Amino acid sequence: MASTKDYLDYVLEQLGEAEDISHRAMMGEYILYVQGKVFGGIYDNRFLVKPTKSAREMLPDAPMELPYEGAKEMLLVDQLDDRELLAALVTGMAEELPAPKKKRQ
Repeated sequence: MASTKDYLDYVLEQLGEAEDISHRAMMGEYILYVQGKVFGGIYDNRFLVKPTKSAREMLPDAPMELPYEGAKEMLLVDQLDDRELLAALVTGMAEELPAPKKKRQ
């Protein structure tokens, strides 16, 4: 099941307090970036993020779920009404994530 644009728009609206958020559609789902770094995505209308140290600390009870078959498990974010938490989550993750790889020419 592909994710809907409406769900993406809702998550992006809730992430509005975080800076430098972008997204890209990919095979019916959406990859989410902060400062050009992949931090999560929308998969089957679920908001999932990479299980970084800060993400695990801020979401200690979040279940781990597979975004798709064969992928690494990610944290399910279900506290979408807490915009301050979401902004802090993404900001904290941005500091831990590796810089994007330079594209080969």
